[in-house]
Amino acid sequence: MTLVRLLRRGRWPLATLLVAVLVGLGVGLASSTTNDDRARPAPALVWAIGDGGTGGKPPKQVAAMVARDRPDRVLYLGDVYETGTAKEFEVNFAGVYGRLVGRMWPTPGNHEWARHAKGYDRFWRGVRGKRLPHFYANDVGGWRLLSANSQDPGNPGQLRWLREQVAGADSDCLIAFWHRPRFNAGRHGDEEAAVAPLWDAVKGRVPIVLSGHDHNFQRFKPVDGTVQYVSGAGGKERYVVDDADPRLAFSDDETFGGLRIRLFPGEAELTFVSVDGSTLDTSTVSCGP
Repeated sequence: MTLVRLLRRGRWPLATLLVAVLVGLGVGLASSTTNDDRARPAPALVWAIGDGGTGGKPPKQVAAMVARDRPDRVLYLGDVYETGTAKEFEVNFAGVYGRLVGRMWPTPGNHEWARHAKGYDRFWRGVRGKRLPHFYANDVGGWRLLSANSQDPGNPGQLRWLREQVAGADSDCLIAFWHRPRFNAGRHGDEEAAVAPLWDAVKGRVPIVLSGHDHNFQRFKPVDGTVQYVSGAGGKERYVVDDADPRLAFSDDETFGGLRIRLFPGEAELTFVSVDGSTLDTSTVSCGP
């Protein structure tokens, strides 16, 4: 029975007939899922948040947003206010992030470093069941995450470890994170004297470096193949960014939120997300053998 006769008899819905006609004419129909999409593994989901250990409403809103996303990891980029005491870790940090703490991998901030033995170290030993080093590595989604301590950047043991991690990696699918950013168009300015040893150990070899410290969002243009992100809008009062700084690719100093990272083998998709769930900026960084 021809298509015309079927149409006259009302036997086929119009949409079905249209498909049949197109196929008959040799016209291919696009699928919403390509073979590449089906072959691509599900990404690991990581969030990076800094400067949210205040116990207040904004960090709790950020924490709730992240918890709803059910991440595999949360990188905490430092600072529990005001001085990182044991009680402040209990109230201002655990009281904000709740169950997310069990998925967190931290780096020390300047606000808790002076009392790290009784605050930071004791808290994370309780979470992990053993001492958490001030610099360490772990793996997720085909990427290696390197946590360094920007409060002790010239430590020879740390620098040797960081260089060995970079040199011994099977690929450059590496993310380094520490508290103080090397480049900064915000209130604190560049931290060359403070973190140059760390930056020099990874630049050109590690494609992504994450920091907090300045209370805003910043994405810098690549420097020697390394892209630096500042995600310090976790809930403390915001700091103004000089958005005219020519080194910036993106900045935002008007909202709280975090950096959402989807990690695929060979690629990372990084999105700054406002506390209301809005996408502020998305970028992609590739890596390989």
